[in-house]
Amino acid sequence: MIDGKTTLIAHIGYPTESFKAPMIYNPWFAQRGINAVVVPMGLKAEHFADGFRALFRLTNLRGALITMPHKVSTMALVDALTPTARIAGACNAVLLRDDGTLLGDQFDGAGFVRGIQRKGCQLEGAWVRPSPRRWPAPA
Repeated sequence: MIDGKTTLIAHIGYPTESFKAPMIYNPWFAQRGINAVVVPMGLKAEHFADGFRALFRLTNLRGALITMPHKVSTMALVDALTPTARIAGACNAVLLRDDGTLLGDQFDGAGFVRGIQRKGCQLEGAWVRPSPRRWPAPA
């Protein structure tokens, strides 16, 4: 049940009709008695920066899941990035830390790997030809 103690996790993108995270996370929270909810929030690109900053003024917001078209532009709006987000050049999760700063992360790649492993694909020892693109060095 949503009440005054519910922790909010924004799911930000545009359009919102295809969002799957609320259908995945909200039942998981409910089954475990976690008083949290993922809420779809549509923000068009031209309103994203202002809307993003305003959302993080909410006292019961813990973080946000970020989807298209905002994964790249989110990087400039957070205080720190994980090495994964920095290397990927995109951010799909933001954590509001206890000190009030925002940490951007990226878990699309890890989710993809888990998904193909669940389908039976064995990755151990697999070799992938490196891309000729030069990746930015982690800071």
